[in-house]
Amino acid sequence: MAHPQPSFPPLHPETRIGHVHLKVADLERAIGFYAGVLGFEVMQRMGSGAAFLSAGGYHHHIGLNTWESAGGRPPEPGRTGLYHTAILYPTRAALGHAVARVLAAGIPLDGAADHGVSEAVYLRDPDGNGVELYRDRPQADWPRDAEGGLAMVNAPLDLEGILAQARDDL
Repeated sequence: MAHPQPSFPPLHPETRIGHVHLKVADLERAIGFYAGVLGFEVMQRMGSGAAFLSAGGYHHHIGLNTWESAGGRPPEPGRTGLYHTAILYPTRAALGHAVARVLAAGIPLDGAADHGVSEAVYLRDPDGNGVELYRDRPQADWPRDAEGGLAMVNAPLDLEGILAQARDDL
């Protein structure tokens, strides 16, 4: 039975997801991926159990800890939990640089898609957590249906074009 909900104003349009905090099995291995491969900066460590990483000097975008998970294994398929962490890059070239780093590290891609509103690449971190690397298209370029509603798609991604844009950006 649905309960009546009080009336509140809509969520403020500048509200954002601030950070993700992941339970990992091996802190050094996780730092190696998020800092060494993806390029985040370690802002602070809390002993041997946690680290906080960011881009651009922010206090943290990613928290990593082994408080309840040291030596643990990923959840089995069919379990609930985090599907993926999505990392938003400001430009197509910046996304291309990130993808080039992942490929140079020998990390396989789980997939890639052009969603119309964004271009995205999917992979796994060393603990099996899903990671999406993506860039948004300008809102004016988003696909719309006949009524003006959002019409996202799941089309093939021009990965070579994204990597070429990164090379051209050097």
